[in-house]
Amino acid sequence: MKKIFAGNWKLFKTPAETRAFLGKFKEVMGSVTGEIVFFPPAISLEAASEAVKGSAIKFGVQNAYTQASGAFTGENSAAVVKEIGGTYILIGHSERRSIFGETDALIADKVAYVQSLGLTPMLCIGETLQEREATHTFRVLETQLLLGLAKADKSKPIVVAYEPVWAIGTGKVATPEQVAETHTDVYNILSKMGFTAPILYGGSVKPDNAAQLIKQAHVSGFLVGGASLEVDSFQKIASV
Repeated sequence: MKKIFAGNWKLFKTPAETRAFLGKFKEVMGSVTGEIVFFPPAISLEAASEAVKGSAIKFGVQNAYTQASGAFTGENSAAVVKEIGGTYILIGHSERRSIFGETDALIADKVAYVQSLGLTPMLCIGETLQEREATHTFRVLETQLLLGLAKADKSKPIVVAYEPVWAIGTGKVATPEQVAETHTDVYNILSKMGFTAPILYGGSVKPDNAAQLIKQAHVSGFLVGGASLEVDSFQKIASV
């Protein structure tokens, strides 16, 4: 199975910057053997759609609602993402959970809706520092998976991204041993639920730690934040 290297650009990169980045990335991706996915800001999705034409690069949106259209101010439509060529929808990122109050119930509805469109949901899970220090990591991740995938179709593609909240944008990185242990736990939970899914690691992934992290048990790739904003750093990560 190909590794997946995904870049979450959050609220960075204008349409012009998106076109410039993807144009440059296409020139240097010869050494990349895995699947490449970018999640630009919604305002830059059409620019991404145009820029990736003729390449193997995939793209998606960082969040989408449970319906194609309606009176949902500020939301994104997964149906529109599909129309312009997107294939992935990022769901349940810790910033969506903590800043915007997304619940596991809403996340479950999003996962099911995205699958119904033939798109691939990338479900984010992860524990806070307080939860890890209280040795609640397994329980937190199990709950997020049980509830977040409660309405998911086991026969359709899904990707899970484990991002320890305490390691996102903090410079802190889980040790290789912690990554291996947690990814094995996630794999076992998914297997018990009847799901087969790639499990990506995210949490301050950089060019200097990617090679070691990718070797850990059940690590199927990365979901990268800050280091995906520069062509050189992301190319190095995606070439491990």
